[in-house]
Amino acid sequence: MDEQKKIIEKLRETIKRNWVEVLDSATIFVKWMCFAVLAGVVVGLFSILFVKSLSFVTNFRTTHSHMIYFLPLGGLLIVALYHTFSKNDRGTNLVISTIQAKAEIPFRMAPLIYISTVITHAFGGSAGREGAALQLGGSIGNGLARVLKLDENDTRVLVMCGMSAAFSAMFGTPMAASIFSLEVVSVGVMYYAALVPCVFSSLIASIFATQMEIAPETFTVLSIPDFGLPSLISFTILGILCALVSIAFCVMLHGTGELFHKHLKNPYVRIVFASILIILLTLLIGTQEYSGTGIPLIEEAFEGNVKPYTFLLKMIFTALTLEAGFKGGEIVPSFTIGATFGCLFAGLFGLSPSLGAAVGMVSVFCGVTNCPITSMIIGFELFGFDAMKFMLISVSISYMLSGYYGLYKDQTIVYSKYQTKFINRKTKHLP
Repeated sequence: MDEQKKIIEKLRETIKRNWVEVLDSATIFVKWMCFAVLAGVVVGLFSILFVKSLSFVTNFRTTHSHMIYFLPLGGLLIVALYHTFSKNDRGTNLVISTIQAKAEIPFRMAPLIYISTVITHAFGGSAGREGAALQLGGSIGNGLARVLKLDENDTRVLVMCGMSAAFSAMFGTPMAASIFSLEVVSVGVMYYAALVPCVFSSLIASIFATQMEIAPETFTVLSIPDFGLPSLISFTILGILCALVSIAFCVMLHGTGELFHKHLKNPYVRIVFASILIILLTLLIGTQEYSGTGIPLIEEAFEGNVKPYTFLLKMIFTALTLEAGFKGGEIVPSFTIGATFGCLFAGLFGLSPSLGAAVGMVSVFCGVTNCPITSMIIGFELFGFDAMKFMLISVSISYMLSGYYGLYKDQTIVYSKYQTKFINRKTKHLP
C-alpha cells in the first residue's frame, strides 16, 4: 500500500509539474501574440507611410530630372540632422548590437532614418529602403519595449519583431521577413525564441500593407530548363561568381568609407564631395537609372536588357552614396547588382535572362548578408518553386565562398562556414 501511495503521489507531482509548464507556455504564447500584433500594427503603419513617402519623392524626382543637382544640399541637411539629434550613426549595425545586448537603439533613430532616407531618394542618391526598414522597425520595436517596460531579453525579441514587420510591409515577403531578423544577427545560431512573435508581426504588417495597396515587387521567371548536369555546372559557376561579386561589393562599400573618413574627416565636406562625384558620373553616363533603389534595372534584367557594366556602376553609385553619409539601405542595391550580373551571365551561357537574374539576385543577397535560409525563402516567395533547384545550388555556394565578408560590421559569425567549429568572430570588410 505504501508503495502504491508513493507511485500515486509521484504521478500527481508529475501531472502538476507538467500542468504548470503548460500554463507557463500558454501565458508566454498569449503575451507574445499580443506584443507581436502590436508590433505588426504599429511598425506596419509607419512602414506603409514610409513606402508611400518614398514612392512620392521617387515619382517626383523621375519627372523632374534637375532634382539631382540639389543632392549636395540634401546631403548637408542629413549631416546636420544627425549632428543635431544623434551622435551615433551606426545604422543597421546598432540594431544588430541591440539584439546582441551590446547597445540600445534610441527612438529618435526612427524619424531620423525616415526623413534622411526620403531626402536621399528625393535627390537621386543610390540606396535601398529595406536597410532603412530594419532601422525603422528596430527602433520602433525598442520604443514599444520601453513603453511596455520589458526586460532586456524581451526587448531583444520585440526589436526583432519590429525588423520583421518593417521588412515584410516594405518588400512583401512575410516568410523571408520572419526569418531574416533571426538569421542576420548571428550566423550559425538563430534566435528561435523569437520565431512565433516574428512570424505574427510579419504577417500582420503584410496584411496591413496589402490593405493599403502596397503591392510587392513581382518578377516572372521564363524558360526554366530541365534540371541536369549542364544546369548543375552552369549554376555552380554562377554561384562562385556571385560570391566574388558579393565580396567585391562589401570591399567597395567599406573601402570607400575608409577612404572618405581618412581623407575627408569633415562630414559636411565628405557628403558634398561625394554628391558632386555622383552628379558628374550621372552626367557622364547620361542617365539617372542608377539613382534610387534600382528596381527599374532589375526589371530590365528580367527582360534581358542590361549593359555588361550595369552591375559595376550600381556598386559604385551605392558605395559613394551610403559611405558619404546618405541614408537608405544596401539590400535592394544588392538585389539589383545580383539581378544585372545574373542576366549578364545568362547571356554568356545561353540561359534564360530572367532565370539568371532571379538566381543572381538571391545569390548576391546571400553573399553580402550571410543569410542562406532567408535567401532561399525570398527566392520562393518572389519567383515560385520551379526555379528553386537552381537557386539552391547558387545560394549555397555563394554563402560558402563569400567567406566572412558582410555588409554589417556587428554581424557575428558564430560557427565556421567550412567546419563544424565554433569561431565567434565579426564579419570581415577589407582584405
